[in-house]
Amino acid sequence: MATTKPYLTGHFTPVTDEVTATGLTVEGSLPPELDGRLIRNGHNPKPGVTPDHWFKGSGMVHGIRLREGRAEWYRNRWVHTPALDGAPYTTDRGPDLTASTAGTHVIEHAGRLLALCEANLPFELTPDLETVGAYDFGGTLRGAMTAHPKEDPANGELHFFGSSPFPPFLTYYVADAKGEIVHSAEIPGATASLKHDFALTRGHVVFVEGNVTFDPAEHSGIPYGWSDAQLSRIGVMPRGGDGAGRIRWFSIEPGNLLHAANAYEDSQGRIVLEGPTVDREGFRLSWNWWVGAPDRGTEPGARSYTRRWVVDMAAGTVDEQIIDDLTVEFPTINEQYLGAEHRYQYAVSFPDEKGFGSYGIVKYDRTTGARRIHQVGDARLPSEAVFVPAAGATREDDGYLLTVTSDLKQDASQLLVLDASGLDRIATVHLPRRVTAGIHGSWIPDTAPDTTTR
Repeated sequence: MATTKPYLTGHFTPVTDEVTATGLTVEGSLPPELDGRLIRNGHNPKPGVTPDHWFKGSGMVHGIRLREGRAEWYRNRWVHTPALDGAPYTTDRGPDLTASTAGTHVIEHAGRLLALCEANLPFELTPDLETVGAYDFGGTLRGAMTAHPKEDPANGELHFFGSSPFPPFLTYYVADAKGEIVHSAEIPGATASLKHDFALTRGHVVFVEGNVTFDPAEHSGIPYGWSDAQLSRIGVMPRGGDGAGRIRWFSIEPGNLLHAANAYEDSQGRIVLEGPTVDREGFRLSWNWWVGAPDRGTEPGARSYTRRWVVDMAAGTVDEQIIDDLTVEFPTINEQYLGAEHRYQYAVSFPDEKGFGSYGIVKYDRTTGARRIHQVGDARLPSEAVFVPAAGATREDDGYLLTVTSDLKQDASQLLVLDASGLDRIATVHLPRRVTAGIHGSWIPDTAPDTTTR
């Protein structure tokens, strides 16, 4: 029977099986330094399963292996968690942190490939994407882990948090480059506001609390909703063992941020944070799409505009402004500049709430204010653009953007390799099937990238 859920139709129609294909067709020339795997995660419920919220669809990872100018393989695998077989998250003993969709993100740290969902423990995968099982950092992680950890390019530390609708609302962790948790702290003053992402600078950790917060009366799939009574705030905490006790909270305008592009200290010592945000109407439109409400709303990105906050710690003030009127989401940067002042950032563009505009990959030059868009074509939706540095890179945008497109007209998908400097297409890898539109992913190089401090 045909579904009316928008997150199970069109670009988001789930695939029904797991496949492996080798010797993929390549148009153009793959740069030889692309030696590794692009792995992307997203929600893909099993056949016959209709979740009541997009976020509750079981996770499926898709991998593409590149080596020496060839596309060696594509494979897709469900993340085999208890939830895939119907195990409930809520039990008589409390939340089951292993009953995860594991469908939001996938990263590698300290040699472990981890599929992430913010309400649960990570799930470890093999290099070939088979499921190993829940991973709790050797028993030292006893709560949920965000789907958006940050790896410090200077020392390889992994910074992350766990959030909860109940006290403690926010717990901060640091794992060293070997994958051992070396610091954890409950963050004072945090609330039940939804915290999906955060930011890391050279000297600070930056949390964002928006107007979306825990709402036990919300029964449309996930118990969160917009609240005018929930204050929007930025929390700035010094990095280091005693940082939690020195966190400061700054009020900002109403809104909700899902994904931070980056944050850094500017030349005056102020904290600069950027990322797409939505207002109340933008959240309503997105939520209606996520839950398949009669007013279907619009795909992720409705009324989502890039905003900049400048936090002056000395003055105790925040200056904020929308810096672009293009509808975008899924911001990315050259991760070697994470926590440092960056010039370029990338995002996926979406049609606005009235249907104007198109899908594409956007590049922003924060120095000149220029904006460039790579149009992917009619009836095609690109995935988050993952930046991979070029060999011997000397400029911030020396590198490549990897994005997987869903092509409805051809019922197919391609991996596009774009020049991150000019957004020109360098190569196209034809995949053996249409890949379900997903959320986040990572490039896993076979050799560690240069992490020279920027």
